[in-house]
Amino acid sequence: MFIGLGAGFAVQATQYSMGTAARMGPGYFPFWLGIVLALMGAIVMLGALNKRATETHVSRFDFRIVALVVGSVVLYGFALRPLGLYLSLFLLVIVSSFASHEFNWKVAVANGLFLVLFSYVAFIRGLGLIFPLWPAALGN
Repeated sequence: MFIGLGAGFAVQATQYSMGTAARMGPGYFPFWLGIVLALMGAIVMLGALNKRATETHVSRFDFRIVALVVGSVVLYGFALRPLGLYLSLFLLVIVSSFASHEFNWKVAVANGLFLVLFSYVAFIRGLGLIFPLWPAALGN
């Protein structure tokens, strides 16, 4: 799967201008991302084909987990504007954490707080992106 997706992205990216490392074109990043993804897929495949690889059995598909993860992302999308970045991102982490079989409130809250802080530093301070940070009722 990784090899196929990576190769597909790399091939499709060649339709765009590549540019150089100093002046990247629109196809540069997706091309190299596709190459890296395909290489990671090849490494995983070679490791799985090794005679000493441990054999694992996949249990039945759990739709509850998929619904929690996908639902939390959809919930984030709907909650971003009315709740702001901080609360909607924290909510995303808490809801998606219920998908884990080892769910722990302390770990979920710590992950949520870390992700909120990281998003603030990386996207608000670092990249200067403009998001509503708090609920609109609080008057940002």
